[in-house]
Amino acid sequence: MMRTHRCGELNESHIDQEVDLCGWVHRRRDHGGVIFIDLRDREGMVQVVVDPDTPEAFAAAEQVRSEYVIKVHGKVRRRPEGTDNPNLPTGQIEVLASSLEILNWAETPPFPLDSEVPVSEEVRLRYRYLDLRRPEMQAKLKLRRDIVRALRNFLDEHGFFEIETPFLTKATPEGARDYLVPSRTHPHAFYALPQSPQLYKQLLMIAGFDRYYQIVRCFRDEDLRADRQPEFTQLDIETSFMDEHDIMALMEEMIRALFQQVLNIELPNPFPRLKYEEAIRRFGSDKPDLRIPLELVDVADLMADVEFKVFSGPAKDPKGRVAAMRLPEGGDLSRKEIDDLTKFVSTYGAKGLAYIKVNDAEQGRAGLQSPILKFLPDEVIEGILQRTQARSGDLIFFGADKAKVVNEALGALRVKLGMDRGLVEDAWRPLWVVEFPMFEWDEENQRWVALHHPFTAPACSIEALKKDPGKAVSRAYDMVLNGVEVGGGSIRIHTQEMQRAVFELLGISEAEAEEKFGFLLNALKYGCPPHGGIAFGLDRLVMLMTGSLTIRDVMAFPKTQTAACPMVDAPARVNEEQLRELLLQLRRLPQERLQKEKAE
Repeated sequence: MMRTHRCGELNESHIDQEVDLCGWVHRRRDHGGVIFIDLRDREGMVQVVVDPDTPEAFAAAEQVRSEYVIKVHGKVRRRPEGTDNPNLPTGQIEVLASSLEILNWAETPPFPLDSEVPVSEEVRLRYRYLDLRRPEMQAKLKLRRDIVRALRNFLDEHGFFEIETPFLTKATPEGARDYLVPSRTHPHAFYALPQSPQLYKQLLMIAGFDRYYQIVRCFRDEDLRADRQPEFTQLDIETSFMDEHDIMALMEEMIRALFQQVLNIELPNPFPRLKYEEAIRRFGSDKPDLRIPLELVDVADLMADVEFKVFSGPAKDPKGRVAAMRLPEGGDLSRKEIDDLTKFVSTYGAKGLAYIKVNDAEQGRAGLQSPILKFLPDEVIEGILQRTQARSGDLIFFGADKAKVVNEALGALRVKLGMDRGLVEDAWRPLWVVEFPMFEWDEENQRWVALHHPFTAPACSIEALKKDPGKAVSRAYDMVLNGVEVGGGSIRIHTQEMQRAVFELLGISEAEAEEKFGFLLNALKYGCPPHGGIAFGLDRLVMLMTGSLTIRDVMAFPKTQTAACPMVDAPARVNEEQLRELLLQLRRLPQERLQKEKAE
């Protein structure tokens, strides 16, 4: 063994012990003939002292620089009085070196690893192996390890089997594009990397394994978004002979145990449950952040007969919505700030952002300030003030459009104002969102699409489902934590008749169903048990528990927002010989794509 201890493991119990340490030089300081080295490894840092009494060690110490890899032999001693470092776990002791060996030298890193100097994400990801040396990043990945271990232990103790499912599988419709893998041995045929192990875990229930889990890599070729990754990790779970209430109770228990064990935090028991319809109505979102006190209030009935068609039109439209949101003490917002917020909601499709400043609530119309007041009768104004419970100094925002636009715009505005105005409670606020619609209508393609996935069970009969698909409620449930969906699941369809009925409503023909899902339909004939499950986004969960702002900071080797890896320069082109072997030929890129690639 090259070392007897790790740097961060040393403490006062090791005083007077001889130790061998290996690690990286975090800092080197020369203080009047004595050299101090902060030596770092994955467990932390310790101060090494090298004095001239050990000439060979001192000569070596004079040569070392930041990020050199060294080995030190020495004795642990208490630091001299007054030199303790309370910010360091090893701050009460130091190691007096008797020998020091340079194992490898290092060039000056492209960014400092021992300071908080801002570094662009592009540079951090290009030199990710250096970025991961930073104590902050090491702490996050260590916590990720602890989280995974705690989840595994819980599931193992509750009778779950960890079973691996294939990475090379068949393309299935799950809401995003598949990554395709050409097969050399099956010309003109392709595997797909799994978006999730959904069908395999259902087949494992049919196979009788009863309780399954897997910490699994998933792949989705999605349109680029700020915090999405083309490959990510989820905790995948499936159970037999449990209904949605049983599954939610067990998963709550698991997440409470996780937070208590890893962070020593007690989460609520039980988690509150919110119906999808209520979540959308009150918060404009199916993943509401309950730490923010702002809520949406319907005012369509008050606006239906006003002359202002911006309000009356959506108020009379069955698919429209007119909603208000009160911002306490928001009257101090300037016109420019309101203009900026108007621009913000426009990215969600809103055509504008009407508002009323409540300067003095007691004076009614005379105490209000807004360009829209002239369109609103006194009784409407009074109704708005009562319904929003507005007080002097408040500001009321309005959204009026198709319900989807209003919900997304005001829902996003609610979160932004909560963050910007310091209204976010310092707490953990988990909840379950339940009773999702089974389907939503795709206006562009004029057909029903599954809100979750086509294997989710409805809470009604086949007859009721076919009679009115738009009113069908699914047996789905999402776990939301501080405005982030950390887990989503459902009870699955376990009869062939119901599965065929859902495929039919989704516009999947019998021939297409047999081609894509024939193996599942066939398996459902052989005694499929009632079953359900859930998948947790492990990266999102770790992000929340470490206080990170992005999932990229809790993944060892993430991609950029353009789904690229600057460190290994992926994706990359392959040579003609590989393409010929796979019977593939590249088409010429359209001119606009060529120009875009050159620009990038």
